Amino acid sequence: MNFGSWRLSDYEDASATIGADYRPWFRYQALANLTASNFRKQGGQIRCYYLEHERCYFGRQKSRDCMKVYTVSDVHVDYAENMDWILSLDSSVYQNDIMILAGDISHDLGDLARVFSSLVTKFQSVHFVPGNHELWVEDDQFDCSVEKFNAVQALSAEHGIKSGVEHYGKLSIVPMFSWYDFSFGEPDRHLSRAWRDFRACQWPSHLESSKDISNYFLELNRDQLSVKNDTVISYSHFPPRIDVMPSYIPEERRRVYPVLGSASLGEQVKDLNPDIHIYGHSHVNQSIEIGNIRYINNAYAYPTENRISRKELRCVLDLAV
Repeated sequence: MNFGSWRLSDYEDASATIGADYRPWFRYQALANLTASNFRKQGGQIRCYYLEHERCYFGRQKSRDCMKVYTVSDVHVDYAENMDWILSLDSSVYQNDIMILAGDISHDLGDLARVFSSLVTKFQSVHFVPGNHELWVEDDQFDCSVEKFNAVQALSAEHGIKSGVEHYGKLSIVPMFSWYDFSFGEPDRHLSRAWRDFRACQWPSHLESSKDISNYFLELNRDQLSVKNDTVISYSHFPPRIDVMPSYIPEERRRVYPVLGSASLGEQVKDLNPDIHIYGHSHVNQSIEIGNIRYINNAYAYPTENRISRKELRCVLDLAV
C-alpha cells in the first residue's frame, strides 16, 4: 500500500473503519508522510509532537526500544480518588520512560513523599517543579513559603526526583520555577478575597509583592536558559503566556487570569526556545503551537473537573533509544 500518495482525509477515513487500536498508527503515518508542522525530521527519525486527544503512536503495542516522555499536573492527591489513580499506575509499562510532574501534587509533604516513592519505582526518571499548593504553609510546620519550597526541593532530592536540568542523549529537560505576577491582569475584589494563596502562603519581608515573588523564582532559572540540544522540553507549573488559554473560556471564569502566570516567565521560555513547554495550574488542558514552541497542559484536576481535563497521563514525545 502506497501511503505516500494519500491525503490526510484518506487516513482519517481509513482509521474510522479499522478500530481504536490501530488509529494512532494511521494518524502517525498520515502526519509523517504529509510532513505536517507537528513533526520534525532529524537524524533520520521522525518525532511526534502529539495533538490533543492522541496517544503516542502504537500506544502500548509499540516496541519498548524507545523512551517516551509523559506528563501530568495538578493531581491534587488530597482527593482520595486522585491519590488512588496515581498510585495505581502500571509498575512495568513505563520503566524506560520519563515522567514530568508540573506541580500541585499536594501541600502535604507526607502525601508528596508517598507519590514520589511510588513513581520512582515505575519510571526511569521523574521530574518535578512545585506548584502554588506545595508552598502553602497554612496549618503547617513552616512559617515561610520559601522555607517550604526548600523543604520540597530537599524531599525531591531525597526520593531521587529530578528538579534540575537533565540530559538524555539528544533530549534535554529543563525545569522553570515561577510564580504569578499580575502581568495577566489585576485581581478584582472577589479574587483578592477568595484566592487561597493570599492566606495560605507567607513570604519573607523582602518579597513584598507578587512581582517580587515571581522575580525570586525566575532568578533561579537564569543559568539554564542557554541549554541546547536536538530536542528540549521545558516545564513550569504556571502558564508562561495568557494566549495559551482557550478562547472558549467564559468571561466570568477569566477573573482568575491575574493569578495564572507570568509574562516574564514567557520571556524566559522564548529565550530558551524549547521544542515543547509543559505547564499546569489552569486545570484547562491544552496543546497549542505558538511561534515554534508547542505548549502543553495535561491537568488531572479535581474530581468534578471532567470536561476540561483528561484524567490520564499524556505522552508528549517518543524517542528511539
